[in-house]
Amino acid sequence: MNHNGVILDAAKVTFGDNVFIGPNCGFYTSGHPLDIELRNKGIEYAKPIKIGNNVWIGGNCVILPGITIGDNVTIGAGSIVTKDIPSNVVAFGNPCKVRENK
Repeated sequence: MNHNGVILDAAKVTFGDNVFIGPNCGFYTSGHPLDIELRNKGIEYAKPIKIGNNVWIGGNCVILPGITIGDNVTIGAGSIVTKDIPSNVVAFGNPCKVRENK
């Protein structure tokens, strides 16, 4: 992991083998309800994050609660990963989407 990495680990965060992470990336397992009344009561939740083997995550990426990224994946710089990413793809954007198969 490069500079300024953040792992907010209220739930388990798992990294496979040969994972490369650029600078300023955040892995956030914690979240808050969208419902204003629940959120104002201080209710929180945490969901695990799982990163597969041979994954490269470019700089300034955010991985949200409950996300799984498969094996052999490249996540482009600046991506916000809001949904699971399958194995053997290149994905990027906000929100992060699969753009090509490897």
